Order: sequence, then C-alpha cells, then structure tokens
Amino acid sequence: MEKMSYQTFTRSNYEQIPEISRLGQDDKEAIRVVGQVLPFKTNNYVTEQLINWNNIPSDPIFTLNFPRKEMLPRKLYHRTFDLLNRDLNRETLKSEVNRIRMELNPNPAGQEHNVPVMDDVRLHGIQHKYRETVLFFPSQGQTCHAYCTFCFRWPQFSGMNELKFSMKEADLLFKYLKQKHRVTDILFTGGDPLTMSTNTLVNYIKPLLEKDFKHIHTIRLGTKSLSYWPYRFLSDKDSDELIALFEKIVKSGKNLTIQAHFNHPVELGTDAVKQAISRILNTGAQIRTQSPVLRKINDHPDIWSEMWRKQVDLNCIPYYMFVARDTGAKQFFELPLEKCWKIFRKAYSQVSGTCRTVRGPSMSCEPGKIHVLGVAEVKGEKVFVLRFLQGRNTNWVDVPFFAKYDPEATWIDQLRPAFGDEKFFFELDDQGYKYLNTNKNDLLLE
Repeated sequence: MEKMSYQTFTRSNYEQIPEISRLGQDDKEAIRVVGQVLPFKTNNYVTEQLINWNNIPSDPIFTLNFPRKEMLPRKLYHRTFDLLNRDLNRETLKSEVNRIRMELNPNPAGQEHNVPVMDDVRLHGIQHKYRETVLFFPSQGQTCHAYCTFCFRWPQFSGMNELKFSMKEADLLFKYLKQKHRVTDILFTGGDPLTMSTNTLVNYIKPLLEKDFKHIHTIRLGTKSLSYWPYRFLSDKDSDELIALFEKIVKSGKNLTIQAHFNHPVELGTDAVKQAISRILNTGAQIRTQSPVLRKINDHPDIWSEMWRKQVDLNCIPYYMFVARDTGAKQFFELPLEKCWKIFRKAYSQVSGTCRTVRGPSMSCEPGKIHVLGVAEVKGEKVFVLRFLQGRNTNWVDVPFFAKYDPEATWIDQLRPAFGDEKFFFELDDQGYKYLNTNKNDLLLE
C-alpha cells in the first residue's frame, strides 16, 4: 500500500516547498500579510500531488490552500501590512490583528445561538440547530491537515478562543444526548475529527454503540482528509485501527457516514484517494460529498458535473452544493445567487439520475439551510423561489417562499420578500425565533 511521510507547511516554513521559488515577491508578501489574519497550513501531499505549479497562482488547489492578496479587503490588507512593519510586541500585534478579524464576520450564521444549555451550563463544544442532528466539536480535533482559504470556521484555528467551539468532556455530550430522544444523528466536526488519533476517536464513539443510545441511528464524521491526506485511511500508524472502528460501528447496526469535502475534481484523481475511498466503503460506511460553489475554484458547470460523475464512479454519494458563507475571504470567493443556481442547474442537467442525489445551491444561514430553487416570474414579478431544507423550526421545512429578484445578491440577508411583504414568513414565527434569540432548549429540540 502506498506510503508518504507527512510534512506540514505554514507561514514559518512554506519557503521549504521546492516549487515556491516560482512565486513572485508580491505573492510571498500576500502569504505573510493575509496569513497573519486568516489561517494558513498545507502539506506535502497537496503540494506534490494536487497543485499544478505550472499554473500558479491561478491553480485552483493552490488558491484553496495559499493566501492571496485579494482574500482581504484592500483596507484591511493595508492595515495588516502596516502592523507587520511596525515594531509591535507580540501581544499588541495579536490584539490588533484580532480587531481586523472581527471585521470579517468570524461567527457567521448565528452559530452562538446553536449552543445548548444543560443544567444552566452552556455546552460550548456542542451545536444543536436542527432537532434530529447534534454537532460535536472534540477539542483534540480542532485542526486540519490543511486549511481551506474559504473555510467558514477559520476562527477555530486563529487563536480566537472566545469564538472557538470545542469540548473535551465526552460525558457532557453523552448526558445531553440521553436527554434528547428525538436526536438521530451525531456529527463529529471541527476542524477535522480525523486528525485525532483513533484511540481518542474510540473514546468518543464507543459509548454511542451501547443500548442507552439506541435513538442514535447515524454517526457522521465531517472530514477533508480524503482530499488533503488520504493516507489517514491507508498507511498512518493507526489507519488499520481506524478502519476497524468503522467496521465496528457498522456491525453495531448504526449507519456510519463520512461527510467528505471535495471542492475540485483534481482531489479525486490520485491513486491514494481512490484506495482510501475503496477501503472506507469496504467497511460498510457511506461517503457523502459536499462543497461550496467558489469563484476561481469551481465556478463552471462542467467542473461540477465532472466532479459528481467521478464521485459516483467511486461509489460516493453527491450530497450538497453550498453557497460560500458570509465570513472570512467570502468577498474573494462569493458568487451571485443567480449564478450559483445557473451553475447547479446546468451541471445537474449534464449528469444521470445516479448523480442527482445532490441538493443545492444551499445557504447555511441563521434560520436554517435555504435552498435556491431558481428564478421565476410569479404574478408578474421576477422572484427567487426558495425553500428550507432544514430549519430551526421543523414547520419551516420544504415550504416554498419568494424573494424579490436581485441579480447582485450573494446571501439571504441581501434579499427582500416579494409581493410587498415586509418580512419573510419565518421572521414572523415567534416559536422559531424564541429559540433563536434565547438559546433555550424549547420544544423544537426535545
């Protein structure tokens, strides 16, 4: 089985990458400046097997990993540049950089409202936004093999501890789940939970296989490891133990789903990722794939149709196309909602039914996952047709609603209700927004 020694690169040592000499001084300056605000880490698998160094800085995988000047608004770039060229002590620099980070909406979609309370204690390592699904952020898994430049959870890796979601105490997770019998799914997320050792992961998962948690049907692992370090499943020192854990979960009668992040077909092309996918699927686990639609990365329908087709060829299940969230480097990656829909529609029309398990484009925003169904004319007015795939209130799910057509809008907060309405229907729902605004565990989450 193929092996590779693991080496990571950050702002402090990225110039050890042999091909980095191809970068101009402006590109290197951008890494120094933008990488001070947004997290930067990559590894030798990405640099040696995924990036086309003959096409930098335009190569999509390079752009997914390396900071570029345009990823910060101009005024913030120059502020950061000036800070780095002043004689500031470490603490002062950190404080000033955090001020800049706060201007990039570091906590999008009201994630703080998802943190539940148990026995008057806020569980900062848990999010419970949708009734059936609980997210858990194990503290040991709050890093990644490489950081995506579009990541909406970038504060997890930026030393902004006051905004970080993480928890080591598995007992609190188990106690919470025992009280929530309508929860069917637990999603381990981060960061990347598969950066943890298998022994640590076992400690979190093994108790969930006991009869006390018979209401938990699906264990999900959200990971970018297949794209950025497939050797996690092949030749890492505890890869065999990880595969054995997957087999044990499946044999217990529970569904195991790997929520895999693939942003470009290149990530599906190496022998290592193909072997890793095969090895996971042989345990009985499922692999579901998802990605945002991103300018300069995958903003063409042919890229998406190729990616979905390759995923199905490898027996993965296309799951979601997301809209880039309104945080971090969004202004670099964002696309108008209408263009996102057109990309999805054209790509969807180019594949067979086996690829059409995918849903999108979807905005994971404060009230829920809002699906852009398309643009239409209703009652003589051009509108966006929308619906909830998931909602804080389950009564919102799959109810069509309409927004005024806006060709420039890139997020739900830029849309206004159609037909003269002052608010969208979910904004008038006291029950849903009672939970949203008070962090109470009301009936929606029982």
